[in-house]
Order: sequence, then C-alpha cells, then structure tokens
Amino acid sequence: MVNVEISTDFIKLDAFLKWCSIAQSGAEAKMFILDEMVLVNGEICTQRGRKLYKGDYVEFEGEKYTII
Repeated sequence: MVNVEISTDFIKLDAFLKWCSIAQSGAEAKMFILDEMVLVNGEICTQRGRKLYKGDYVEFEGEKYTII
C-alpha cells in the first residue's frame, strides 16, 4: 500500500492518477478510467472527475494507493 498525501480538501481521480505517476498524461488517465482499470474504494469507477477525499483509496494493477 502506498500512502499519498494531498494538501487540498479533495483531488479529482484523473489528476490523482497523474499525481501518483500512474498516468503520464491526462489522456492516459482518461483511457485507464474508461477501460475500467481503476477501482475507487473497491469498486470500478468510470468517472474521471470523481472527487477523492482523505481516507479514500484507489487500486490500479494490484497496487493500492490510500489518500491521507
């Protein structure tokens, strides 16, 4: 598990993927999300603008990223 600290109230899913270096660009983040490769709190999420808050977690390719 990787802890990812944010300094704002929330971060959008596509921006989070770029922040964690999962995606190299916004287009790549969008592709991962639309291809149902990203789970948020254990469920597939296809909303790239979904707001993530502290305590939420994202899973991608077997790795879990927790927002703190």
